[in-house]
Amino acid sequence: MNVAVAPATVIVRRTIAASAEELFDAWLDPEALAIWMRPGAIRSTVAKVDARVGGHYEIVMQSDSATYANKGTYLVIDRPRRLVFTWVASGTEGFESLVTVDFLPVDEHTEVVLTHEQLPAGLREPHRNGWTSGIEHLDQFVCGRKRHD
Repeated sequence: MNVAVAPATVIVRRTIAASAEELFDAWLDPEALAIWMRPGAIRSTVAKVDARVGGHYEIVMQSDSATYANKGTYLVIDRPRRLVFTWVASGTEGFESLVTVDFLPVDEHTEVVLTHEQLPAGLREPHRNGWTSGIEHLDQFVCGRKRHD
């Protein structure tokens, strides 16, 4: 007997001491993505970005034991407020899912709210952990750059 299970959704929030513009741009700059998009045990990342609505991206992450290819299409690019893109990866079992990133100014900081929808059932926690780790690295990347400016 097959039981249909509703797709999973993950929401990750983090307030970062940076402007919405800085954070937004770090999502579309392939060099920046290669530095901060390293969740968990990922040791290197290569990113290709065609930053326009309808443009595609590819992010290949390498751990000591595996390669993780992620790709998708940009659906909304509303700098510096919102970024929406599809997400297809081995981590989604090859199914297309949807990622929305909102950048909400809070005084001198920005709250980054990432919503990953339409995940196959059972994949919520690995994605929550991955995005939480990735956004922590985004925080470290942007704040580390400020210290060096």
